[in-house]
Amino acid sequence: MEDLRKINSTQLYLCWKNYATGIVVLIAVMLLTKFLPNYLAPIVDLSGVATLYYFIIKNKFSPNFSCIISLYALFVCLIASSALSIVLNILFAGHILAIPKEMIFISDPYIPTLLLFPVCFITMIFIAFRRKKLSICKECRLDHPDLHERGRFSTIINYESQFQLLSLLVIFGIISVVIWTYYIIFYQDINQNGRDWYVFIWFITIVLLLDILYFIFRYYNLYLDLKENNEIVAPEHLATMTNRIYLRYYVICDNYVYVNVHAIDPLEPYREIIDTPFFTKRSVTGITIEEVKTIIERMTGVENGELRFFFGRRTAVTNKQSILRYFYFLDGTIDDYPQLKTPGEWMDYELVKKIYSESPGRLAPISVVDTTRLATIMVTEKIYNEKGIRKSKIKSYLPTFNLIDVRNSNLDFQDDKWIRISMFNSDVKFFHLRLWWKRFSGRKNGHKPKWDV
Repeated sequence: MEDLRKINSTQLYLCWKNYATGIVVLIAVMLLTKFLPNYLAPIVDLSGVATLYYFIIKNKFSPNFSCIISLYALFVCLIASSALSIVLNILFAGHILAIPKEMIFISDPYIPTLLLFPVCFITMIFIAFRRKKLSICKECRLDHPDLHERGRFSTIINYESQFQLLSLLVIFGIISVVIWTYYIIFYQDINQNGRDWYVFIWFITIVLLLDILYFIFRYYNLYLDLKENNEIVAPEHLATMTNRIYLRYYVICDNYVYVNVHAIDPLEPYREIIDTPFFTKRSVTGITIEEVKTIIERMTGVENGELRFFFGRRTAVTNKQSILRYFYFLDGTIDDYPQLKTPGEWMDYELVKKIYSESPGRLAPISVVDTTRLATIMVTEKIYNEKGIRKSKIKSYLPTFNLIDVRNSNLDFQDDKWIRISMFNSDVKFFHLRLWWKRFSGRKNGHKPKWDV
């Protein structure tokens, strides 16, 4: 269990690398736009967009998970800047709008940063406020659903992603104020000098490079702290790690689940939490359903139960570790099983749902995530059909479920289909318009969407 909390040092490095890559691409776009002919500016901007998109896709399918929110944010910033630049040039060329010629790439002199950084600043405000609602972040939460699968890294990456966006927001804001203050007060369009280009290009380059340097020291110090606390797994150690499968069982009878109300929180050893007592690990590459059932029969002392797969995921630390969840349904009533072989007690699932709703901190973090997935899939399937359309026209209708419903259902809890429907359905604003766009762009509900704001 302790291994699940550790952090792959490569992931920490990638967290910095993704941020630095985005900044370097932005610097490259800025410098190339300055030194190449002005009319090539749109091509340079779109090349920067394509480069960032390449790195986003590369990281998306990399075996080493890390946050790519900074790459995505800069990707959107360049798209917004490029689109606005083209629109302004069209308006300028058509004598529709009077625009300073320094912001127009079909004129000379052209100062690209006057438009680039204010647009980046405004875009970053939008992204920062919508961070948890971005589809790229939703995809991340689906692929890496809980603290124990992602380990301590989830806490760090959540904070660092927010900090990176804040850093970009502040830097873009400062740069925008400096260059526009200089442009309004000191700049003379009669003759450009070295001081002008120092402010509009080199000052910005220095600030961005210093920001990269700051994050080098930041993540190196974080690495040292984690290493001192024995929370780091070095790449050379990953090669020697054995394959492990963590098995987690929920033993259910009627509408009761068997729990340990005195379980110890692995993150806070002094605190008691409620969790299933049936958790074990096996150092194997694969395991048969017969072995899985034999293990839970031995742990419960009951051999006539019904074993059913819940869902499973690989951990983010290494692909050599997986957590598999199972339901183990017992026939009859809890009076037939007053005490199982493993210490614990039967708890009414209605009480579990009440604790989950009112005091989720009393439950084990992984139990909260598992309950969230179970409840989301069960309730969503009752409200919507597979196309995301409400089955009942009464929007106030909110169905409930119990463990008897779970046992009687034929739902595939491993499939993320109903999770995605819960995030995109007929109750979402402009559902039909957005659905049309998904179909037009080749995206279907239930499939992984591309990233949009």
